[in-house]
Amino acid sequence: MTIDTLSPPVKRPRGRPRSESAREQILQATLDLLEAGNLRDITAEAIARKAGVSKATLYKWWPNKLHIAFDAFMARMSDEIVVPDTGSSERDFLMAMRDAMAFYASAAGRTLAQLIAEGQGDETFNQALLESFLNQRREAVATIWRRGVERGDLRSDIDMQMGLDLIYGPLMFRFLAGRFHMMNAEEADKLIGMVFRGIAPVAQPVSADVLIDA
Repeated sequence: MTIDTLSPPVKRPRGRPRSESAREQILQATLDLLEAGNLRDITAEAIARKAGVSKATLYKWWPNKLHIAFDAFMARMSDEIVVPDTGSSERDFLMAMRDAMAFYASAAGRTLAQLIAEGQGDETFNQALLESFLNQRREAVATIWRRGVERGDLRSDIDMQMGLDLIYGPLMFRFLAGRFHMMNAEEADKLIGMVFRGIAPVAQPVSADVLIDA
């Protein structure tokens, strides 16, 4: 007679793993603190205390509070960036610009401004910001540009990167200069209208129904 020495299977507890739950608590606590105050005034101790964890738990995943705040910010952002496709590049850029202005003028945009300011001198953080957020949004609007060139409502002789700088440069200047009050649908209409007089083919008439009702 043989005896089975194998232990019975261990039942896993229901719910999320403890580490994942703790990480989510930390991100939510950081978001709550950002909504109530400024990033500069938030400490790792405050985050740990609000999340109900130790500072050692924070440093298990992040090198400092700046990286925690950025992950919390990204967790709140939608994973999918909507790329309009209305059949008109001008209309597509107008919709994208309106969405961008609304974002940068929102509480999330103000958090982003603080992240950029506090991240000066932290090359690792700046690289993460560039790759995880800015490049992602840049590639979304580049899709609109490439599509416009293919169907002939954008000039093919204009460098795409410089063209996108031309479109989004004024927005980023206002964002970084703190001129949030000038970010609205009316300003988006004016900006896209002026830019498209230069990047649309000369022979292409400007349709009267391009602008979208606010």
